[in-house]
Amino acid sequence: MDLSVFGAVLLAAFMHAGWNGLVKVGLDRFSSLLVIVLAQMGLSCVLLPFFPWPSAASWPWILASGLVHTCYKLTLIRAYEHGELSQIYPIARGSAPLLVAGASILILGEAIAGPKILAIAAIGPGVCLMTLRSGAAEAMSPKALGYALATAGCTASYTLIDGIGARLSEAASGFILIATVVDGIFTCSFALLSRGKKAFAKLKSDWRSGAAAGVMSLASYWIAVWAFTQAPIALVAALRETSVLFALLIAVVFLKERASAGRIVAACLITCGVALMRV
Repeated sequence: MDLSVFGAVLLAAFMHAGWNGLVKVGLDRFSSLLVIVLAQMGLSCVLLPFFPWPSAASWPWILASGLVHTCYKLTLIRAYEHGELSQIYPIARGSAPLLVAGASILILGEAIAGPKILAIAAIGPGVCLMTLRSGAAEAMSPKALGYALATAGCTASYTLIDGIGARLSEAASGFILIATVVDGIFTCSFALLSRGKKAFAKLKSDWRSGAAAGVMSLASYWIAVWAFTQAPIALVAALRETSVLFALLIAVVFLKERASAGRIVAACLITCGVALMRV
C-alpha cells in the first residue's frame, strides 16, 4: 500500500474514533443517528457543486450504497436494543474485514499477498479482543447475535459496493457525496414512515455535537472511499478498523482509563497487522 494512502486511511481511522467519542449526547440512539445523517446530507449538498459528478455506470451502485448504509444503521440500532455494546461491537466491526477480504478475493479477483493476508488476520481478531471487557462475557441472545451478524454483513456489503462504485464513477468525491445524500433520503424517509414527525422532535437540544460528529464521520468515510480507488478494498477495510486502537489510546491518555491485559494483547495484534500492511 502506498505511503500516502496508508497515512490517509490511518487519519480516517483516527477521525472515526474521534467522532464516536464525540457523540456522548443525551438523545436516544435513533435521534443521534438522525442528527449525524442530517449533518452529513447537508454538508454533502453544499459541497456537491464543487466536485465532478460520477459517471452513469456508478449510479446503480450509489443507490445500492444508500440503501445498504441505511440498513446498516437500522440493524445496528436493533442489535444494541438486544445486547450490550461490549458484545455487539466486536462482532459488527471485527467480522467485517474478514468478510470483505473473502469477497474481494472470490468476487473481485483482487490479489492479496501473503503478508497482507496475515495483516487482515491479525487486525480482525485484534478488533474483537479490543472491545471485549472482563465480566461481560454473558451469553448473547439469538436476536442480539443475529442483528450483530447482520450489521457485520451490511458493513462488508457497503464497503464492497462503495469500493466498486467509486472505481466505476471516475469521480470518487462526487460518488461519496451523492451516496451520502441518497443515504440521508432513505434514512429520513424511514424515520417519517416509522415514527412520523416526532422522530425529529428531539434534535434541537444536542445538534451541535451531533453535527460535528456528522462532519467527522463524512470526512472519515470520504477518505476511505477515495482509498478504495487506490488500493485493494480488503486492505483499506482492515486498516480502517484500527480506529479501535486510537479509541484505546484516547481512553488511556486523555480519559485516564485503565487498559486491561486483553486490550494490550489486542493492541499488539492490531499494531502487527498495521506493520504488515507496509511489508
